[in-house]
Amino acid sequence: MTERLYFNTDQLNTSTSVISCSPSDNGQFAVVLQATLFHPQGGGQPADVGMIGPANVLHVQQDGEMVVHMTDQAVAAGEIFIEVSAGPRQLHARLHSAGHLLGYCGEQYGWKAVKGHHWPGEARVVFEATATAQAIDIETIAAQAHTLLLRNLPRKIIQDEHQRMISFGDLPATCCGGTHVASLVQIGKIKIVKIKQKKELLSIHYTVEELP
Repeated sequence: MTERLYFNTDQLNTSTSVISCSPSDNGQFAVVLQATLFHPQGGGQPADVGMIGPANVLHVQQDGEMVVHMTDQAVAAGEIFIEVSAGPRQLHARLHSAGHLLGYCGEQYGWKAVKGHHWPGEARVVFEATATAQAIDIETIAAQAHTLLLRNLPRKIIQDEHQRMISFGDLPATCCGGTHVASLVQIGKIKIVKIKQKKELLSIHYTVEELP
């Protein structure tokens, strides 16, 4: 089992141990670490990239209880230094956190958040209508999200052996294994790209603007 250090720290580099390194059919190498800072693709979030020793991490995926890092060269078993690329990690954390915030905003109007896709250029939150669902528009959701951002609520992580819950300040906690900003202001400005409704489903498409 790979220890997932990113569950409880925003640290981007550390020393760990290579458990195994195996060549794959596409010319890459599958590396399993004793503990990792790399978030694998999943849960609506892209994989981290970075370095394991001299090797570039091209993709990260989950395989049961293991996290498998696909690299461009082999690495030796034993202790090694790893580093997650800061730029992509920051963007993914901002988008994922923005998705949680928009999920909360939509639920105030009777829409239940059921799915999040937090990839750059295609981020969206999908909602199902409840009995109290109301019509919402871009201006309404954008204004509500902006008001919450100004409160700069801190991230809270609650984790036990069964699940990991994420919340910001007094907002409801959500079961999530992704990476998030330490406080809401770090998301930056959220831009609502469009809102689409098809029968009982509503999608809020969004992005986050570049930080100054």
